[in-house]
Amino acid sequence: MKKLLVIVFAFFSLSAFTTLNGVWTNDDAHSQLSFTVSHLGIADVTGTFNDFDVKITAAKPDFSDAVVELTAKTASIDTRVEDRDNHLKSADFFDVAKYPTLNFKSTSVKKQGNNKYKLNGNLTLNGISKPVTMDLVYRGTVENPMSKKQTAGFQVIGTIKRSDFNLGSNFPAPMISDEVRIKADGEFVQ
Repeated sequence: MKKLLVIVFAFFSLSAFTTLNGVWTNDDAHSQLSFTVSHLGIADVTGTFNDFDVKITAAKPDFSDAVVELTAKTASIDTRVEDRDNHLKSADFFDVAKYPTLNFKSTSVKKQGNNKYKLNGNLTLNGISKPVTMDLVYRGTVENPMSKKQTAGFQVIGTIKRSDFNLGSNFPAPMISDEVRIKADGEFVQ
């Protein structure tokens, strides 16, 4: 009986260790990275980056020690208007030939309440790195009934200034807002 208890304890200990020391990656089909700007001060225009990868590394089950790393291909920008997308890919904005990716790496995650955090990190756009702070909501972890994999959900919301990254400096704020609202939703699997 003692031997059986030792085996059961070892099994649960190893299972817990595996679950808690996880690397989570975004499930492309259930993840989106979007941004919104105001145009002429009267309408919002939203776009997405369709090719991106996010890795979350965490040892704690509430993700309070998470390290978040994101890389997005700037050429994957999509605003549903081809001419606008081509202009955004040009040197006027993202200069995708010179800067093919945008990157984010967190420096800290600070708990703000139940499943709510401040996500601090460095964002690199157009070769310029700046610290940014975003709101992060951990939406829970469930077993996906189709894949049988543990799946965690997160939402990130925040605002950056395009002028901080020299994006569209020839287009003043009355034409395109300097503030860019970021919203990312994702499901992550181990």
